[in-house]
Parts: sequence; structure tokens; C-alpha cells
Amino acid sequence: MVNTGMQLISFTCAVTGWIMAIAVTALPQWKVSAFIGNNILTSEIKWEGIWMNCIYQTTGHMQCKTYDSMLALPPDIQAARALMCLAIFMGWLSCTVSCCGMKCTTCAGDDRRAKAGIALAGGILFILTGLCVLIPVSWTANTVVRDFYNPNVPIMHKRELGQAIYLGWAAAVILMISGTVLSSTCPLMERGGRYRRGYIGRSFANSPATAPDPPKPITSSSLPMREYV
Repeated sequence: MVNTGMQLISFTCAVTGWIMAIAVTALPQWKVSAFIGNNILTSEIKWEGIWMNCIYQTTGHMQCKTYDSMLALPPDIQAARALMCLAIFMGWLSCTVSCCGMKCTTCAGDDRRAKAGIALAGGILFILTGLCVLIPVSWTANTVVRDFYNPNVPIMHKRELGQAIYLGWAAAVILMISGTVLSSTCPLMERGGRYRRGYIGRSFANSPATAPDPPKPITSSSLPMREYV
């Protein structure tokens, strides 16, 4: 039988990763100020996200401003906007599909084959959601590191990795691992159209073989009349 507890754990972790991806999309801490060289003014910290940039002061005040033009944004930010929005939509779709394919739900009735296919599709969607989160986060991190070590970039424009980057990496890993586990809980088809142990408690291949019928004894009543001649 399918481990219902494993399905519930993997689904819960996947939903947690999806919520983390939503938080990453909204947070402005993708890039933070780098205090190096002559840039030692720590009373203000600048945050840059994919939707806005903020200035946080040590007094507790924070001012945020959305970007004026989308076309003026660098390619990594534009790609991050599209992919993170796609990840949020795919995460919602993954949750809906996975709920229908889980063994503890009544969706699809008693059709075990349909529920197995739905569970597999939900797991694959979670994996794709994790990839949609991983790509923009890693791209932005590569841009930050490259500009940080580029001597042609002014010190005041250098940035460091923000908290949203690390949270995005964690969300991507959780989504992909949970999707893999959720996909592995569905039965695979064997040759000849028979199921392995999974949603069906017993496989046809493991059923005990029936003994052949014993031969019937030959009696005089079973012989034709010509045998007496």
C-alpha cells in the first residue's frame, strides 16, 4: 500500500516551499548594501528587490519605492519577475493536482490508476516550480557576485546577497525534493499492464499459483459403447 504518511509529509513540505517562494517574490532583500572600502555609512541600508528598492535606517524608519520603468530594469530582474510569478501559479496548480491524487482524498473515486497518474503529475509540477524559483535566484546571485568582484563597478554600487536569495534557494530545494518524493509514491506500470505494489495492496505477479486440477479417473460409465466390443 502507498505510505499515506509519506504523501502527507511530502505534500506539507511542498506547500511550505511554495509559501516560501511567495515570500521571496515579495521581499525586497534580494540585494543589500555592501559596506566595504570607503562605504562605511551603516546608518542606512539599501535593499533591492524585483519590485522595489528600500532604504532602511537604524532609527527604524524605512522608505520603499517601486521601479519607475520595467524596460529599464536589468535582464536578471525582468526574468526574476516572470519566473517567480510563474512559480507561484505553478505552485498553486501543483497543490490542487496533488490533492486530487493523494490516497487520503476521494477525488477520482476508486480509480487507482487515475489517482496514480494525478499524483505523479502533481509531483512533477512541484519539481518544475522549484526550478522556476532556482533559476532567477541563482541568476541574481551570480550577478551580485560578479559585480562585487568587478573592479570597474564603483564601490557604492556593489551589493551583497540578501536574505531573499538564501530563502529562495531553500524554497527551491524543498519543492524539488518534495516533488520527487511525491512522484515516487505512485505505482509504476509493469509489463503486461499490471501494477506494482502501490495503490493496489497485492500484485497479480505475487498472487499464489493455483494447482492444476487432478486427472479424473476413468470408469466404465465414462467409456463409449464401442470400447466394450
